[in-house]
Amino acid sequence: MKVLGIETSCDETGIAIYDDQQGILAEALYSQIALHAEYGGVVPELASRDHVRRIIPLIDEVMKQAHCQPDDIGGIAYTSGPGLMGALMVGAAVGRSLAWTWKCPSIGVHHMEGHLLAPMLEDQPPEFPFLALLVSGGHTLLVDVSGIGQYKIIGESLDDAVGEAFDKTAKMLGLAYPGGPIIAKLALEGRDGRYKFPRPMVNRPGLDMSFSGLKTFVLNTWAKSDKSEQTKADVAFAFQEAVVDTLAIKCKRALKETGHQRLVIAGGVSANERLRERLTELAQSTSTTSLTVFYPRMQFCTDNGAMIAFAGLQRLIAGETDGEGFSTTPRWPLGDLKAPGA
Repeated sequence: MKVLGIETSCDETGIAIYDDQQGILAEALYSQIALHAEYGGVVPELASRDHVRRIIPLIDEVMKQAHCQPDDIGGIAYTSGPGLMGALMVGAAVGRSLAWTWKCPSIGVHHMEGHLLAPMLEDQPPEFPFLALLVSGGHTLLVDVSGIGQYKIIGESLDDAVGEAFDKTAKMLGLAYPGGPIIAKLALEGRDGRYKFPRPMVNRPGLDMSFSGLKTFVLNTWAKSDKSEQTKADVAFAFQEAVVDTLAIKCKRALKETGHQRLVIAGGVSANERLRERLTELAQSTSTTSLTVFYPRMQFCTDNGAMIAFAGLQRLIAGETDGEGFSTTPRWPLGDLKAPGA
């Protein structure tokens, strides 16, 4: 079955075609970063309008790349939540309209399930069960994964998501949006040892996290500093190390509690090279030598249509469809999902 995937949850329009026999046939992505950069964050109305402009040309482009006609498409998957309501409505309306026109089934997909399953797009995908760390601009979750749709949230951020903390820290330092890649690049010039930032909630039991206090620590440190470029790099370094250490400590604790030997990292922040290095170090440590860590390739860390097509395929082949109508859910806990066909 060939599935057309449509991702429009926030500020990236992602389209892809995934075939259950051949894998990804074609994919395209348009990022709105330049559109929102001058505002320092995503403007929902502008995001929705840009999805309207981009979505049909991108679908046409992907169909041509894959040498597909409408009759070749066996199903359509679109992101139905969580995300920005207007942005979600664009993808849902187009997806359902095409499904009706092309006489094929469609399915609304959970955005974070798409991220969680993104490593399945690789040549050596993880087997179930595994522990998943989902880190993005809007979510920081530790998930005990037994199978597709079988997700137990065992830890999460009580306030800012990791990606949100990166963006806000960048803004404090006078850096551009989005902050994650810029902080990571600047941290390469930072000096180890000048600043020591707290590792929030690592000295108390449990797997929940908090990053708002760390963000405040950055603000106070920067306010008292000389504001030099080297200081800015040193702050970026200390902030990134605190975040990465916190995530690694929580992952190690969660692996011990669940007994899993496979760790999946996904979401936009999974592209952070320092986080990947730190978790590789965790896998190589004496206490976790049997641990294997899985990541999606860089292009599938951020929002994309391929992960939505793959996640949708799993539910379409189990017989799930939208039926006559469709709905979008801006707030949709991952733990509410059920296994395909359940």
